[in-house]
Amino acid sequence: MIAFRVKTLLEPIGVPASYIVPEKEANDVLIGAYDGEELIGCCILTGLDKELVQLRQMAVQKDRQGQHIGAAIISFAEQAARELGYSRLMMHARDPVIGFYEKCGYSIKGEQFFEVGLGHHRMEKKL
Repeated sequence: MIAFRVKTLLEPIGVPASYIVPEKEANDVLIGAYDGEELIGCCILTGLDKELVQLRQMAVQKDRQGQHIGAAIISFAEQAARELGYSRLMMHARDPVIGFYEKCGYSIKGEQFFEVGLGHHRMEKKL
């Protein structure tokens, strides 16, 4: 999954692989979407407090985008978060994909900010 995230999320924007620190993800929930043995999408859930969980590193293989894989990953992640007792899910969404998250029921909270050199917005949804 690390190699997938580097190739899909980091390399296209010039962020080094060292941005991902596996030790910091030891208590996170890593979610993968597969076509047979091939990883085609993923995300990570990071608990922030007893009610709030953050969805991070959401990615779908570029040639598989538009096939509802991302929506399925979000749905699965929301169910997993509910089962873990969280009542809200938030993310730092890159500006070009805000529309996707809005279709999934997320709302922008606050002003634009920059992370890894790109415009982002915090988005949130009650589970």
